Amino acid sequence: MEFLEKVETVNEDLLWNVPEKAQGTVNIIGGNLQNFRTPVKIAEFLGGKYPIKTVNLILPDVLKNNLPALENLVFLESTDSGSLADEVGLLAEVNKADYNLMIGDLSRNSITGKALARVAKDLIKPTLFTRDAVDLLAENLNESVLLNENLIIMASMIQLQKVFRAVYYPKMLTLSMPLLGLAETLHKFTLSYPIALITLHNGQNLVAKNGKVEAIDLGKTEFSPISFWGGEAAAKIIALNLFNPNNFLAATTSAIISAQF
Repeated sequence: MEFLEKVETVNEDLLWNVPEKAQGTVNIIGGNLQNFRTPVKIAEFLGGKYPIKTVNLILPDVLKNNLPALENLVFLESTDSGSLADEVGLLAEVNKADYNLMIGDLSRNSITGKALARVAKDLIKPTLFTRDAVDLLAENLNESVLLNENLIIMASMIQLQKVFRAVYYPKMLTLSMPLLGLAETLHKFTLSYPIALITLHNGQNLVAKNGKVEAIDLGKTEFSPISFWGGEAAAKIIALNLFNPNNFLAATTSAIISAQF
């Protein structure tokens, strides 16, 4: 099928675009009173491995006493249960960065979910939602959010089912779908909505945008079906897209495949 391409090699030209001098700003967003390990870990991973000038860690302010004062640590108003609540402040921070990663570790809080959906609707900078940030977004989703071309959703098949159901998409996703059937559905969905989708199904990573779908055999990557969702894959995707801002599909698949990047 013309819309599906299987990718087996890294686009080396994109790796050559990685600068020697640090540049750009990335926000890592997430955390709650009980759990903020992943946002901290991924911020350290990005800042330590890639030439990114500024990696900001954005957390709810209930955590102020849990972490030392750092230059790139931003605290925003939290809910009573200790999760992010300040949608105005969050949107302002998101739209100041070059790229954003909603990494999760968020409590299942309705205020946080509504804030994420409102932020997603008004994004002017590329922002990738993954892990439990997708669940919260899906619970508060409407079509206006999916019309934002800066939204990237990296989700499991079960999470994608929630996204599709939230907007009453007529084609159902199932865990038993063959690769071609899923690719065709993602093809049509990303023609209807300008967002980008990244998922994993039956040992295949699929990346979809603007009706094009690219598939990668997970066995050709450094990730397992579990580690793919740990946060480092999302961070690599963010980094290579930061350095290659106009080539989302190739940058994303190359970031997933390359063990050296």
